[in-house]
Amino acid sequence: MRVQLFVLAGLILMMGLPAASQQGGGIPRTPDGRPDLTGIYDANTLTQIERPAKYGGREALTDAEATELLRAQATRDEEADKPSDPNRKAPKAGNTLAGKSYDDFWKSFGNRVVTIGGEKRSSIVIDPPDGKIPPMTEEGNARDDKYGGLAGRSDVLERRGQRPDAFDDPEASANSERCLLGFGWTSGTPILPNYLYNNLKQIVQTPTEVMIETEMIHDARIVRIGGKHEPSSIRKWLGDSVGHWEGDTLVVETTNFTDKTRFRGSSENLKVTERFTRLDANTLLYRFTVEDPHTWARPWTGEYTWAASKERMFEYACHENNYALGGILRGARVAESEAAAAKSEHK
Repeated sequence: MRVQLFVLAGLILMMGLPAASQQGGGIPRTPDGRPDLTGIYDANTLTQIERPAKYGGREALTDAEATELLRAQATRDEEADKPSDPNRKAPKAGNTLAGKSYDDFWKSFGNRVVTIGGEKRSSIVIDPPDGKIPPMTEEGNARDDKYGGLAGRSDVLERRGQRPDAFDDPEASANSERCLLGFGWTSGTPILPNYLYNNLKQIVQTPTEVMIETEMIHDARIVRIGGKHEPSSIRKWLGDSVGHWEGDTLVVETTNFTDKTRFRGSSENLKVTERFTRLDANTLLYRFTVEDPHTWARPWTGEYTWAASKERMFEYACHENNYALGGILRGARVAESEAAAAKSEHK
């Protein structure tokens, strides 16, 4: 951890390198001629990862469909901003994301539809052509079932509402609930949209390293330019990332994941190849391919754009050293005592 913080500090200090020049269609470039990816980006989008059935397998949306997506979200935002009824009844147990809640004011679900080459996309997944993540292999299903299926996966949003007791065991608490990885898989790898809040990403680029930081739960990944992967015995939450340039595109291959990561049920053999391409001064195209023959029947690919932003990224403190877990454990012991007392009274 100290080594990572030292490298990160060095990268931030190196932001004082000579200013990038504007060459090649307005794309900012570094002194050595590479596209300059350094900056803060807003990755929010209303476009879903998998293609909704209502679009009939079409990759492109009509202008009317895209407009309706934006209108519907604006209506939800407007409704959520209205004052709450102080005499309303308590919501149903577990209903923390659906409907109106006290914390709607800080949510930012998205205000853009992914548009690439003038085409408004119906999904982030583009391969397979149907816009769906391929089915799991028998091995992948068996491993997923072993850990409890969807309710046992490592991401909090994938588990929420799937099983009432999904968070009862502190040892099985989700990675994002423990502030290890950004929920919604915003930290990667691959880096997915948030669909909730904290949509910013920051890239700091030098000739030898690229740092990618995610606003949600402050994950920072260091990509080494050139070289080889760490030995297979070294496993990391975000994997081991090695990059190289293919023309004006930064290509990053990430392997060596820990078996605790389990991206959508993946194994430790997961490999993710990312491609970062600056389309213009204000837009970065992020494309990723996921490969894990131990989990999915075939590789799959997705892409979406990040918009350059002038917003500042602030610390996301999450809840390290929070007293919530202690309260949960004490509450469970009280519930057990009350249940035991009630059972004793009925004997």
